[in-house]
Amino acid sequence: MLSLTKLRDPSERALGWILLAPAFVLLALIVVYPIGKLLYNSFFDLRLSGGSGAFKFVGVENYVEVWRDKDFWNATRNTALITLITVPGALIVGLGLAMLANLPFKRQWPVRLALLLPWALPLSFAGLIFAWFFHTEYGVVNDVMRRFGVEPTMWLLRPNWAFAAICLTIIWKTSSFMALILLAGLQMIPKSLYEAAEVDGANRWQQFCQITLPMLMPSIIVALIFRTITALQTFDIPYTMTKGGPGNSTETLAMLIHKTTIEYLDLGYGSTLAVCMFLLSMCVTAVYLKRIGNSA
Repeated sequence: MLSLTKLRDPSERALGWILLAPAFVLLALIVVYPIGKLLYNSFFDLRLSGGSGAFKFVGVENYVEVWRDKDFWNATRNTALITLITVPGALIVGLGLAMLANLPFKRQWPVRLALLLPWALPLSFAGLIFAWFFHTEYGVVNDVMRRFGVEPTMWLLRPNWAFAAICLTIIWKTSSFMALILLAGLQMIPKSLYEAAEVDGANRWQQFCQITLPMLMPSIIVALIFRTITALQTFDIPYTMTKGGPGNSTETLAMLIHKTTIEYLDLGYGSTLAVCMFLLSMCVTAVYLKRIGNSA
């Protein structure tokens, strides 16, 4: 009778656990179990190419192989470079777009719709569009270069140029996402602060440095967390533009995982690579969260 009474009239703490239980179950099903299964598979030699599909326990042998794998380090290097180039690039472009969209236009919806369209465009579709832009023979970029008397280049057939084209495409695609988050942060800044700064004689640049950036920092950190995690998982745009070429000069870690598991059917080693990428993402996220904690 007592337990039935508690169930009908639970305490505040018990009610909290009851309400959170479905979320915990859902989180366990869609996050905890897949990660646990991935970690479990990484300790086995599971290759489907032979047709048997039998498990063979190898312990940490897959992780030792990852440490020796030149393809892994090349893909990690490319992923890190893409992250280091595109995340700050998207932040700078996105901040400019957000401040432009925050101007007192009479009709702001066309500007904000223009911000939303690049982010709404599928990643693979954006990759195909820019692969056409940078095509050697009939690409728009080379055509414009010819019209200005500049010698065209083979953008997607040279490692450095292909890497630059991929980074430009990613910045164009993701800067709108950054702009939308930063625009929300800009609208939360009280206009009275700018009015007081003008009265004190502060110019536009001083207002930007002393008011806009400090007040916008929480939104910037949130945008950087999401953008960095997705940059570490970059797959669609490089795959549709170059498929990792020329050679493997633009192959990312996600592309290497896809090639190992889908093309080579090596699920054990592919799981090990995925665990490494997950740990890398968690380390980067921890750095951002520590930064948030220090600034709070």
